[in-house]
Amino acid sequence: MGEQDVIDLLIAQHGQIRDLFDEVEQAPPDKVEEAFGRLTRMLSVHETAEEEIVHPYARRKLDNGQGVVADRLSEENRAKRLLRDLHKAGVDDPKFWEKLGELRAAVTVHARSEERYEFAKLRENTSFVERRAMAAAVRAAEAMGPTRPHPGVESATKNVIVGTPAAIMDRARDLIRKALGKG
Repeated sequence: MGEQDVIDLLIAQHGQIRDLFDEVEQAPPDKVEEAFGRLTRMLSVHETAEEEIVHPYARRKLDNGQGVVADRLSEENRAKRLLRDLHKAGVDDPKFWEKLGELRAAVTVHARSEERYEFAKLRENTSFVERRAMAAAVRAAEAMGPTRPHPGVESATKNVIVGTPAAIMDRARDLIRKALGKG
């Protein structure tokens, strides 16, 4: 992937997430579950990486950045709860499409807020070298992050303590489902 600025990486991922929402919404009925699985995985690993790498760094670099980061964590928790509930109910639930729309709206507001408030300030207050190092750390965190939502695990510490075992269980479940031909 080469050297990349973490902010550019995350903004590109926000675009991929929008595309995945479109994919779920446009999927034929027999492909909705598969498309929703890709969206769930992307949202889960993306948010985990932000929580482990980006938000703690923003707190340190942005005059303690408490308000900016606290607001983003609150938004992430809400989105994780919506995603978890959607995932548990399944794509055949009568309210799936309504709840998916609610999730999309919450994720869109969150992404715009990150880009406008947190990312813009990070770009102003960090060097390219710092942002490139954070991009590498984000990619590493995503490679090891949970593939399903785990609300209440929005801090870097909780992600390491609770997220790591959850990631192992999620990835084991994914392998088992794949071996059984279910995804």
